Amino acid sequence: MQEIPINTYTSPNVILELIYRLKVKDVMTTDLVTATKETKLRQIQYIMREKQVTGLPIVVGKRLIGIVSMDDIIQALDKGYIEETAQEHMTRNLIVLEDDMPISFAISYFDRFSYHRFPVLNRHKELVGMITSRDITSTLLVEINREIEELEKRTCTSSLSQEMSGEIHTYSIMKNDFENAGYASTEIKKRLKSAQIAPHIIRRAAIASYELEMNLVVHSEGGELIAEYSPQTLQITAKDSGPGIPDIESAMTAGWSTASEWIRSLGFGAGMGLPNVKSVSDDFTIESGRNGTTVVCTIELHPNHEEE
Repeated sequence: MQEIPINTYTSPNVILELIYRLKVKDVMTTDLVTATKETKLRQIQYIMREKQVTGLPIVVGKRLIGIVSMDDIIQALDKGYIEETAQEHMTRNLIVLEDDMPISFAISYFDRFSYHRFPVLNRHKELVGMITSRDITSTLLVEINREIEELEKRTCTSSLSQEMSGEIHTYSIMKNDFENAGYASTEIKKRLKSAQIAPHIIRRAAIASYELEMNLVVHSEGGELIAEYSPQTLQITAKDSGPGIPDIESAMTAGWSTASEWIRSLGFGAGMGLPNVKSVSDDFTIESGRNGTTVVCTIELHPNHEEE
């Protein structure tokens, strides 16, 4: 399996911004080659050879019911049942992605599971694409080139941060709204970029805003993410309406999480959200009760000692 050499600690800023912004549907292959449950394995072998693919989704209409991989074909040849149908030997216990998930989900899936590809379903549970690690890296390369072109177009060297003074942007965040997850943090990054804030500061703001936004989506009943800009600071406030954090000290410990198995299966719930926010903040406070949780983090936009 080809691993994707990306993580949230050492990857370049442009990569981090892209994996927070892009969705699986932006990366996946939509030109699908499929077969039916009645298709013989021999025919699937021919299709794989002709289309140069190593796995074929088995569908009924638009509904995915299984996958036949190259390993399945090799076993069929070895054991002499290559003339039998797909439904008799396809893999039925599938791990899938949804098209509206951030590609950070897909990256975590490739890290966790020894598969070369994952099927992608839409909200109606219909097969709409396939994604490989190569799809991710190829798309990231294209997007990185676009980012570089945009940077080259920026010739203004004067700081625009004064324009942000007094700006307050409020974003409503709904529980389990994975389709819009990452929108608020992307808007915050855009605003900081337009003000010519240093890239390493934007990276810190991106991590803080994304982690707080995803906490609202995953762990709360919904709430607001509020970005308050001044010439010197960005203050990000996350407020939710419950259920509250019973043990704040534990919640601030790396690896501690109350996420459900479903949330963990989606690639969340690693227990690093709040510790990550605190680590990139110049000031951090958290209050929680049965009526909800409020987290406030402040990031200095022009620190006295700039990072190298």
